[in-house]
Amino acid sequence: IEEGVANAEAAGSFIQVGQLISAMRHADRAMEIAELAVRHRDSGAVGFDIAGPEDGFPASRFKDAFTYLAENQFPATVHAGEAAGIESIVEALVHGRALRLGHGVRIAEDIDVEFEDNGAPDEAEVGIVSMGRVANWVRDRGIALEVCPSSNLQTGAVASFGEDIETHPIDLLYQTGFAVTVNTDNRLMSSVTLTGEFELLMETFDYDLDDVLELTMNAVNAAFLPLDERAA
Repeated sequence: IEEGVANAEAAGSFIQVGQLISAMRHADRAMEIAELAVRHRDSGAVGFDIAGPEDGFPASRFKDAFTYLAENQFPATVHAGEAAGIESIVEALVHGRALRLGHGVRIAEDIDVEFEDNGAPDEAEVGIVSMGRVANWVRDRGIALEVCPSSNLQTGAVASFGEDIETHPIDLLYQTGFAVTVNTDNRLMSSVTLTGEFELLMETFDYDLDDVLELTMNAVNAAFLPLDERAA
């Protein structure tokens, strides 16, 4: 894979690729894969992840691997807040030392919005937002959410909020200051592109290019790259 990446980068196009090395939650080989990732940190590997079935396979199962990564200053993103809820996110933060949350969208379950009628018939209701401790922790520390709008609808990850893109909590998370990033999850199975996901959000939530820029800069700032490379 790294040879293919190097060929692409050398072909003259402006492209830079870093690999996340993923251990499967149900395979119990996390330490082996973590060591693999660290060994290749100078040849394309930039971060570690645990993927596969989230529900029933909490991050605490792999805490030794995450400790090893922290000891070697190697960053981790953890799938959490997709198939399981707030407790899964807590596991990712505590035992996974997650700097980003893969999906993370169900952090919205720790947010309450109460609407008040302002008495003006032609004006929209005003929503009063209150956050739980986990939501506050994630937002206040700028822990990036790798949100995948179309995939979330297809898998039912956000079914508790509704069945349509209009009810997806991504806009709530964005408007309340979370470090929301836009992702495809899987281009093949979901039949999406990153451009298409941005277009979907622009059409649904009336985002403009300033919003696209902010969402993109959230991703830049969360990239597992040195500061000077992110700045460039």
